Amino acid sequence: MNAAANTLENNMQSPPTGIQAGIANPSLQKEGADSSGDKMKALVWEGKMKVKVEEALKPKVVDAKDIVIKVTGSTVCGSDMHLLAGAIIELRKGDILGHECMGIVDSVGPGVTKLKVGDRVVAGFNIGCGECFMCQKKLSSACQMTNDSALMNTMYGGRTCGMLGYSHFTGGFAGGQAEFVRIPYGDANCVKVPEGVYDEDALYISDSLVTSFHQVEDTRVDEGDIVGIWGVGVIGLLVGKWSILRGASRLIAVDSVQWRLDYFKEKLLKDHPNVQIDLVNFSEHKNVVARIHELTKAGTRGLPDTRPDGLDVAFECAAGEYAKSWAHKLEMVAGLETDTSEILNEMIESTIGFGRVGITGVYAGYTNHFNVGSLMQRGIRFIGNGQAPTHKYMDRVMNDYIATGKVKPRELFVTHRVPIEDIDKVYYHMREHSEKTKIIKAFVATAASAPPAPGAPPLTRIE
Repeated sequence: MNAAANTLENNMQSPPTGIQAGIANPSLQKEGADSSGDKMKALVWEGKMKVKVEEALKPKVVDAKDIVIKVTGSTVCGSDMHLLAGAIIELRKGDILGHECMGIVDSVGPGVTKLKVGDRVVAGFNIGCGECFMCQKKLSSACQMTNDSALMNTMYGGRTCGMLGYSHFTGGFAGGQAEFVRIPYGDANCVKVPEGVYDEDALYISDSLVTSFHQVEDTRVDEGDIVGIWGVGVIGLLVGKWSILRGASRLIAVDSVQWRLDYFKEKLLKDHPNVQIDLVNFSEHKNVVARIHELTKAGTRGLPDTRPDGLDVAFECAAGEYAKSWAHKLEMVAGLETDTSEILNEMIESTIGFGRVGITGVYAGYTNHFNVGSLMQRGIRFIGNGQAPTHKYMDRVMNDYIATGKVKPRELFVTHRVPIEDIDKVYYHMREHSEKTKIIKAFVATAASAPPAPGAPPLTRIE
């Protein structure tokens, strides 16, 4: 073994290097950039409400178990909107964003045993070591080896795993909204894509598919349940899909963007015409709780006379930064809270006694005016689903749902295919829920991407 390989083997004893690999700012490159000096396109954070496609140095293998992927597909997640807004702390100018990506293995470290150059893989957004106590339980999002944020440890009493492209609060790793990306612990954090599975279907196993699957499985949906979903972006849409597949009899979707509500209903009814779907636009129905109780009133729509009004299960798929009332807006501006409790309270108060509430929308810190009395007195199961443990679900979702064609992301929620040069514009359109573009989920193509798959949208430019 040569000296370089020995150095990499020694690095196996310490946590992997973070966002230095592939960062746009040359002064911060250090050991993370390829010595060839080759450049790539990458989406970087420039400050609050500003992202930009810039040239960055191509990343290289730093630690023995690293791989570098030539990206053939990435995307913009709804949770990236929190980064754009600066709602996630410890972002630095020049950080490369993006936690959902796939591609072809371009190089591997000497400690990689399951993957080789040329393999087609999807990278999970978790960076788990694959070996610690939590990873051995397949709870990779709680890996304690890949995120050294002292601030997170102080705020939360513990840490999540490191995450691709999601600030130094989660380890400071460069993200996949780029032409190349370094994946630490490549064997643990990637799955191979089976022959015949299109990129536009496989890519979203990196986050959207497993996050929504985990939320439904972790919170639990039983046969015949009435399910409420707050926020109907891609996660809310998929939560609806998984809930139906688990036997939910009825969905009630809550959002303020009518075209997203309409899309949710149209897409799910296409495959499941017998499921009842109601829409609640909270711009029209200011009292969401009252509207849900009205829609689920005992003795109506086939419901038993003895059943209490309300939901069996409520899913939060939005986030805590979107305050409705002036009181919460002022408290957030004043720094008295980081997240509003309004949606959480709506969910608790809309759910029947001993019902279940699952939270997967991003909440960063603290909230005020939380209805803990209703939670306790009525026995509501309030579940922080956490960041989804990708190691637990990636193979299962790939093999049982994507490879079999039971779920086809390219037809269900991929609305756009855009070149990487336009990815910054995707951010702005998604942030505003643009009526012009109506983006649910985009497939971001690079020069290495395959042609569009059958049934997937063609390449378009975003203004």
